Amino acid sequence: MKIFAAEEIRQLDQYTITHEPIKSIDLMERASIAVVQFVTGQWTPEMPMVVFAGPGNNGGDALAVSRLLAERNYKVKTYLFNTKKQLSADCEENKRRLMEMPNGVEFHEVISEFEPPTLKDCVVIDGLFGTGLTKTLTGGYSSLVKYINAAKCPVVSIDVPSGLMTEDNALNVDANVIRATYTLTFQQKKLSYLFDETQPFLGTLKVLDIGLSKQGMAEIASIYTMLEENDIKPLIKSRPDFAHKGSMGSALIVAGKYGMAGASVLATKACLKSGAGKVTALIPKNNNDIMQISVPEAVIVHDKDEEIISDSIDSQTYNAVAIGPGIGTDENTAIAVISQIRRGNAPCILDADALNVVATHRAWLMQLPKGIILTPHPKELERLVGHTVGCFEALSKARELARTLQGYVILKGHYSALCTPDGSVIFNSTGNSGMATAGSGDVLTGILAGLLARGYSQEDACKVGMYVHGLAGDMAMQYVGKESLMASDIITCLPKALMKLEK
Repeated sequence: MKIFAAEEIRQLDQYTITHEPIKSIDLMERASIAVVQFVTGQWTPEMPMVVFAGPGNNGGDALAVSRLLAERNYKVKTYLFNTKKQLSADCEENKRRLMEMPNGVEFHEVISEFEPPTLKDCVVIDGLFGTGLTKTLTGGYSSLVKYINAAKCPVVSIDVPSGLMTEDNALNVDANVIRATYTLTFQQKKLSYLFDETQPFLGTLKVLDIGLSKQGMAEIASIYTMLEENDIKPLIKSRPDFAHKGSMGSALIVAGKYGMAGASVLATKACLKSGAGKVTALIPKNNNDIMQISVPEAVIVHDKDEEIISDSIDSQTYNAVAIGPGIGTDENTAIAVISQIRRGNAPCILDADALNVVATHRAWLMQLPKGIILTPHPKELERLVGHTVGCFEALSKARELARTLQGYVILKGHYSALCTPDGSVIFNSTGNSGMATAGSGDVLTGILAGLLARGYSQEDACKVGMYVHGLAGDMAMQYVGKESLMASDIITCLPKALMKLEK
């Protein structure tokens, strides 16, 4: 599923208007009906409605909602802000239709003076600004937003909470953005809705299907997409009946300094559970007993050092190499990391401390092989690319890093984002906040290594790996809840997640 930026949303609206064909005012009516259906399903006509409409098409939606609610016997107060005496054509038309209503609507057009209504025991419908907003609200509008936010009544935002930009909010002012109880967005989530910094403003997010052209969605290009189950199922490899461990791929996991053996246990187990025929773990000698007992199926190779990873091993015979979970950043470990990267041609994953090592040896970045997979969380990304202001800039820098390296960057988060060498960004749709726990990233690294060993391409391994990791986490949540979910629970549910996709 594509995620469209603001300009592409306008293109899609126009495509629908041209090709359905449908008048823009009628498309607005269709969207407003969808909003009213939600509102009337939540509140009865006994609940008063206060509608705030801006001068653009979002305001036109709000005016249409006012009229449709009045037709259903709701008591509606409507305030249209027209301080520049310039309304969009469809907003002007919906103003005319509203004013022709015989009764049921108290209408105020605000041109200069505004006496704010008492917001108590009512529902606020926010239709001030939508996807066209490109700068922070100031002046009277910011005062109005603060006034609405200070009220204790529910707020329903039409398409976008007013004051929120649909892409980059790094320089926005939080106090000047509506904090909606419900955000009723049209057709699909906006890009900024996938970022953690916008969640306080969205409330409960509902996506309303308003029948925008499916053909238009297919034809209009977007660099952003969202993974869905139907995207993943065709990628899942079947296991041949005559397979043997040698034909199912061999992976090397370099993980776990002394005191961090759990990282190597989790990554190695996840790799095995993801289908790899044989998994070798390179570990310090002192972690031997833990690994032998915890993962007896793994082949263990000891580093010469008892407590850290201090050397590399020949990796020519491996189909995938994963480096980083829990290895620390000792200088000898750092040298071992770059040496291990150079010693093989197999697809390679860098996670956790391997990323931190590369970040402190900047020249090594340009020595990473094409097709490399990096799996940073936001702080690890900052160490690689420098300070970022806001989620959009972080995503943009991750995208640029992937293009520069001609590799793959999975920026981890609630909606983990895979940035590819061609500049596209693929968001993951599975997973939950219970997975925000130590070791969850080690499990993802192991899954990716297992899939690469099985013969998946780097891009397919990243797509399937992200999705399966999140799906297993969602399944684990059903058993243990979010609060008690541990990384090992994700591994426990990996078989069920894979079997669901195989079906």
